[in-house]
Amino acid sequence: GDNVFLIDKIGQAFGKDNPESLGILAVTDVPTLEEKRRRLLPLASRMANLEDKTEIISESSNFQSGWSHGKEIFAGKPDLAKGSFYANPLVDDITTIREDVPRKLRDDNPGFFAPNVWPTNSIPELEAAFKDLGQLVVDVGRLLAKSCDCYISQKCRGYEPNKLSKLLQESMYCKGRLLHYFPLEQSPNVSEENNVNDWCGWHNDHGSLSGLIPALYLDKDGEQLISPADDKSGLYIQARNGSIHHVVLPNNSIGFQIGETSQIHSGGVLQATPHAVRATNDKDVTRESFAVFMEPEYDGDMKLPLDKTVEDVQDASIQLPSSVKNLSSRWRAGMNFGEFSASTFSVFY
Repeated sequence: GDNVFLIDKIGQAFGKDNPESLGILAVTDVPTLEEKRRRLLPLASRMANLEDKTEIISESSNFQSGWSHGKEIFAGKPDLAKGSFYANPLVDDITTIREDVPRKLRDDNPGFFAPNVWPTNSIPELEAAFKDLGQLVVDVGRLLAKSCDCYISQKCRGYEPNKLSKLLQESMYCKGRLLHYFPLEQSPNVSEENNVNDWCGWHNDHGSLSGLIPALYLDKDGEQLISPADDKSGLYIQARNGSIHHVVLPNNSIGFQIGETSQIHSGGVLQATPHAVRATNDKDVTRESFAVFMEPEYDGDMKLPLDKTVEDVQDASIQLPSSVKNLSSRWRAGMNFGEFSASTFSVFY
């Protein structure tokens, strides 16, 4: 009974057949989540305000490990609206468990293979807090993936059984991103499109499944606000029918969004949806958030199901925001996940 109910919910949230699908599903009442969230999110603000960030800057990883600010390009300009801290919550150095990775592949793809860096001296408690919350998100995501597999199998005869849950169970490549959104007055990077993407521009996630923690808003003294006075700020999603929705995650929940890799693997049965973050008008408020991107490893396949074509995967009639590039411009048959990532990142970096 519960499983049938959940599979139905997956169709509503992620399914191609639902024109109102937002591509997000909230899993509520997750044990230990709130305590782990309160431990981690305030540390994003502390990190952003560190005067000396030397120990968390990893230039050799192309800023895809450790602290990153102003390195992404959005709408033709450096993205100064947010600072990010990236780390893999499952393993500190993936090359220690994937020793067969050729040296040249490691060197050419530091975003995948660079080890984690932690603020061991400046914020020693960050590492455990990041890993604890990141691993919880992955555990829940792996459970959700089993129901996604059941739904896809009902809709797509050529789908490889249990592909998503097997992938998430076996892949040790996973990117956690702790985000600090600066007060908007420090961020001149404001675009007019749909007027909601001034903290984070319109984009699709390109991995398999993304887990999102409800954001924390802080005032200028670092005190927690229940919600900003301007209640229009936060996450916005474009539904498959083109309508734009403000999405507020329930307390004590994890939001899960489908990424383009699952869109490809499912032959378009599941659909990634464009989303953006709107800033608050309150000049003294910051936003702290955490996302975990569950993905294949570098050499993971990007194959369509046997009976599907790239036209099945992305409906050409759906109008995407200008910053979201069509899958057909980034994906081609025979690519692995690392190559698909590189072709996607080249749009943003």
